[in-house]
Amino acid sequence: MAKPFFPRLRGNSRGCLAFEPFFLIPYSMFSTYATLYMYELGLTEVNIGWITTIGLIVQVFSSLLSGFLTDRLGRKRAILYFDLLSWSAATLLWAISQNLWFFAAAVVINGFQRVPHVAFYCLIVEDTRPEDRTYVFTLLQFIGVVGGLFAPLGGILVAHYGMVEGMRIMYVLACLFMTFQFVGRHLTTRETEAGIQKRLETRQLGMKQVMVEYGGAFRELSADRNLLLIFAVYILFNFQATLKSTYLSLYLADYLHLNSGILSLFPAVSSVIMLLTLWILMPKIPDGGAHRSMMAGFGLSAVSNVMLVVYPSASLFWIGLSTILAAVGLMISSPYLEAAVQNAIDDDKRAKVFSMLSVLILLFTAPAGIIGGWAYKLDPRIPLWLVTVAFAVSYLLLYLYRKRTIRNRRISSETRAG
Repeated sequence: MAKPFFPRLRGNSRGCLAFEPFFLIPYSMFSTYATLYMYELGLTEVNIGWITTIGLIVQVFSSLLSGFLTDRLGRKRAILYFDLLSWSAATLLWAISQNLWFFAAAVVINGFQRVPHVAFYCLIVEDTRPEDRTYVFTLLQFIGVVGGLFAPLGGILVAHYGMVEGMRIMYVLACLFMTFQFVGRHLTTRETEAGIQKRLETRQLGMKQVMVEYGGAFRELSADRNLLLIFAVYILFNFQATLKSTYLSLYLADYLHLNSGILSLFPAVSSVIMLLTLWILMPKIPDGGAHRSMMAGFGLSAVSNVMLVVYPSASLFWIGLSTILAAVGLMISSPYLEAAVQNAIDDDKRAKVFSMLSVLILLFTAPAGIIGGWAYKLDPRIPLWLVTVAFAVSYLLLYLYRKRTIRNRRISSETRAG
């Protein structure tokens, strides 16, 4: 019998990752130009900030419901129904957008992405052994990296058809490819054991009882200092990602006057560097080196942003060097952070706790768009300074988390020995 690719992938993790390129490839193509597309259709920097913030507010609402819906519908149906709504329908609406109101409607629909987001993590994690979860998230990061290699195709479409028509084509393609992914993943995965159990339990409870349970889970969460620390790191990580993805392309094109056709090259460069990092550097990171790897990654990411604001040059070499540092930093931190967060949550409480984490993330990142818009208007460098500060604080929090984890393990060992 032929040896399967990625033998450590089993069951749902294999089914989920096999179809993930059909989402990430079109996403990498249009995400580079999404802000510029709005700008081209007449939206101002502040309009764009409001659009981002409205989307995040809707995501707060959908996050509040995501745990309940994931438990009530089951992981598979929740992810299928709400992916079709939040991505297939939204990309189609973006493709025909004409003004601010089209974008507002699309971002409201897209805001329900938090339901499939929670369901996806439950589906991919619950039947995967804890020791294999870093491996799964590394492969997920790898697929995202490969998807980034296709970003220049978006640049080719923009160069040939112009910003608006090129983006409309990309959004239509995204709708088709993403819909294929959602259906394909649904057919090749099965409901998790935890999902079946939670679906049966939730059907016997009323909404009021469910909300009472969530309140209790919030209290449990607030009492766990270690969980709060790693969640704080994850929240800051998402805050900087929102701010950077919204304003970096605009900063390079509008402030540094970089040709918009060249912008798509940087995600491709980033992807190549991340692949090399995955191939050469990550195998050398020891099993016990996850925390140090994350801290090093945060440090490199902070330096990459400082480079762009301290010396704001349109030099391809300088921007390329910053891109390389950011790519290495992301690759050696993100998979470990994802695994650390998931391993900190019990399977029985995963949907509830992760949905609460999503709410906390969004409550802190919802102002990012409008703050970034105002900050960019004051000085285009300020959003990148905010990203740098987020990485610096994350570094300190992770240092505290590492110290507490080592101390707790030592106390646990001494207790068992005694």
